[in-house]
Parts: sequence; C-alpha cells; structure tokens
Amino acid sequence: MDIKDKQAKLKTLTPMQYRVTQENGTEPPFRNEFNEHKEEGLYVDIVSGEPLFTSMDKFDSGCGWPSFSKPIEADNVEERTDNSHGMRRVEVRSSEADSHLGHVFTDGPKALGGLRYCINSAALRFVPKDQLEQQGYGEYLALFKK
Repeated sequence: MDIKDKQAKLKTLTPMQYRVTQENGTEPPFRNEFNEHKEEGLYVDIVSGEPLFTSMDKFDSGCGWPSFSKPIEADNVEERTDNSHGMRRVEVRSSEADSHLGHVFTDGPKALGGLRYCINSAALRFVPKDQLEQQGYGEYLALFKK
C-alpha cells in the first residue's frame, strides 16, 4: 500500500478504528459491529481493503469479538510476539497496511484446526457475498460455492 494512499485512508477512520489499527488498541467486547454478524461475505482490512477472513471461517467463541479459524491466505496476515499487558500472546497484523487486527490463540475448535483468530471489528470492513464482484473481490466468489 502506497504511503500517501494509507495516510489518506487513515484520515477517514473513526477514532476507534484508528486506535485499534494504528495504536494497537482493543474495542469493547460484545459491543462491536461483527461479533454476532452472520451474513456471508469477506472481512477485509479497514485501511487497505486486503482480504483477511471469510464468513465461512467465522465461529462464535463467546469471547466478545469476531473469531475466525483461519485467514483467507496466510500471507495476508503477519503474526508477532506480543508481551504487552503482562501477557505473552501472538498479535495478528495485516500484511499490506500493517494494521493491528487482534490476536491468535490455540484454543479454537479442534475440528477447525484449533486456532482462534480473535479480531477487532474496528479493524475490519465487511463485503457481502452479493457485492464481491462490484467491489473488486470477484475472485473470492469461488470460496462460497457449495
């Protein structure tokens, strides 16, 4: 992502979106846009638009934030050691825009691979399945074929 494009996009973010993605913040649990969201589609980086997760990999973990079993493509997220707040965790960031997304834990459903990507809604934009083509994500429609 071009630095000028990123700077322009950052100016459009809400204070919560900025705090989460740029200052490694965390939104309140259970009071966020996508925790209970069930519509089919893609979740993309709010800054760059990089595709991150699909609704098919989303599950209710009960933690208060959207949880996913895996990213669309492993290269679209970066995992880093995070020792903040007196805890040892693995932070998840978007590869293209370097947005803080949340953390990944090893307590996810075993049947889905055992991982729980616990992601802040404020770091995401949702693209409904029926709008993938119009919004430039048509190549991902194949993921939703039954």
